[in-house]
Amino acid sequence: MTTSAGLRHIPFIMDTLVGKKAPFFKAEAAIKGDFKEISLDDYKGKYLCLFFYPLDFTFVCPTELHAFSNKLEEFQSRGCELLACSVDSKFSHHAWLNTTKDKGGIAGVAYPILSDMNKTIARSYGTLFEDAGVAFRGTYIIDKEGVVQYSAVNNLPLGRNVDEVLRLVDAIQFHEQNGEVCPADWQKGNQGMTATTQGLETWFSKN
Repeated sequence: MTTSAGLRHIPFIMDTLVGKKAPFFKAEAAIKGDFKEISLDDYKGKYLCLFFYPLDFTFVCPTELHAFSNKLEEFQSRGCELLACSVDSKFSHHAWLNTTKDKGGIAGVAYPILSDMNKTIARSYGTLFEDAGVAFRGTYIIDKEGVVQYSAVNNLPLGRNVDEVLRLVDAIQFHEQNGEVCPADWQKGNQGMTATTQGLETWFSKN
């Protein structure tokens, strides 16, 4: 169903993956002019940002893939890898990677792009738009133990904020390292909060 604003209305509620083991996947990916089989096991002991997008050779999608690419070194400096995924073939990914930015392509993107032609990966992550046969803009941050710590699913017209994804990686790692929680608008370098009434009162007194 489409609303007057052009957004897709989804008449069901998806179960969250947050706090659960990330669903396993194994698929062919296009990367740096080549093809490679990639599985979730390849990221054991690392953080992973897995993000889905609807289709190659579209409009919002290349802006997102370039935005993530522009921040690749920042993700990797945090021990976090990037992995994109759509329902296109690996050959479509390869062609898109060989199309220049001024022609709507993603030449220069260096992280892998999974091919999910049978749609099993998108479906297992709860981000498949069944009626259209494409994935919504699902974003998942998976920790070093393979547990999903963050998930969000944007509707088709709504591009993501990559800086916000980076902020959440920082927040996840801060909590792991310090045991404190991250209040609203927390940024790397800010104080955290003890998850107690006194901790909240202390935080409010300083902010």
